[in-house]
Amino acid sequence: MPLVGALAAAALGALALVELGTLPGAALKVVGVVAGQGALLATALGWAGAGARTGLVAVVLLGVGAVAARLEPVGSIAYVGVPLWLWWRARRGALAALGLAGPVPWGAVWTGLAVGAFLGGHLLVSASRTLGVRLRLDDLVLAAVAYDLGANVPAAEAFFRGALFGRAQRRWPLVAAVALSTTACVTRYMLDPLLPKSVELIVGAAFYLTLLSSANCCLFWWSGSLLPGAAAALVFFAAYRLLSPP
Repeated sequence: MPLVGALAAAALGALALVELGTLPGAALKVVGVVAGQGALLATALGWAGAGARTGLVAVVLLGVGAVAARLEPVGSIAYVGVPLWLWWRARRGALAALGLAGPVPWGAVWTGLAVGAFLGGHLLVSASRTLGVRLRLDDLVLAAVAYDLGANVPAAEAFFRGALFGRAQRRWPLVAAVALSTTACVTRYMLDPLLPKSVELIVGAAFYLTLLSSANCCLFWWSGSLLPGAAAALVFFAAYRLLSPP
């Protein structure tokens, strides 16, 4: 809680300084990434009993990645420090409560990849045919995928699946736990200021995110691991990044 409170205070402070003209707008984007994704990840790690140090290091690595990404698109590769840190902590048994322990369930991971590929492929076809959105592949796309790999997917899956759904499924029926996790996850993305403000795109995003989140909950329930859902989310978001902004 102190770490999450510090992140919230940093975000509010940065917003105030930007409004006063003391800080550039780019600084607010960096702080926003660290505060938003860091709060989700730190909360999940805290609920898992991983210790404050694990959450603090993850937030610092998020900050390094966010700063590097703002300086140069290729700097987004620095985000990889976050999953590497989580992998190292998981090997030491600190993240078992989040579904990161034991051997990799490769069968479930391949299933997750197939789910992500299906939803991502359907998204690309639907967007190109109904909205006329074209595909792109450039440095910004690769930078966005690196951000998903190191920040977006780990934070979302750790909190909404490993922590929130993991707790809810032990207390409530499976359907109720899936509904809670999915509703919270979709709400998080609908509140994202970077989401295009188009009614068609917002409705489409809510539809696909609902399917993805529900599928990831089922993958977590089936395998007991966070990795299949993370694989599905990473493939889906990689497909989403290929869409040109309207």
